Amino acid sequence: MLLLLMVVMMFTVNAVFMEGPADTLRYHAFVDIGNGVSTRIVDLYVIAPGNGTIATKFDIPDDVAGKGYFVNVGMTGASQAILVQGGDIQSRVAIAGIGATKGVSGNTTGAGWNMIQYDSKGF
Repeated sequence: MLLLLMVVMMFTVNAVFMEGPADTLRYHAFVDIGNGVSTRIVDLYVIAPGNGTIATKFDIPDDVAGKGYFVNVGMTGASQAILVQGGDIQSRVAIAGIGATKGVSGNTTGAGWNMIQYDSKGF
């Protein structure tokens, strides 16, 4: 009976004390990453030239809680948003300020340097 209780406790402890807090940490980190990418997009749009191109490189964490993730930027429903997801955890952050005036699209991962590029002619 004690052996059965120990086996059940081993699975429960891992789910409750390890995976639960790690998933909460990943969600909040994804929100922070989405807000950072949104801010960089808006900042680039503010200084963008009327005619020409401008680009910037930025870095985001390579992984969150030991796992990789993807960042997708584009239309979600009626508005533009940044979707950061890894596994079954995801966060959605609206692109503040320019979501209704300029189309934004793209995707990236946390690995390496990332780039945001603006071209007045469009892509």
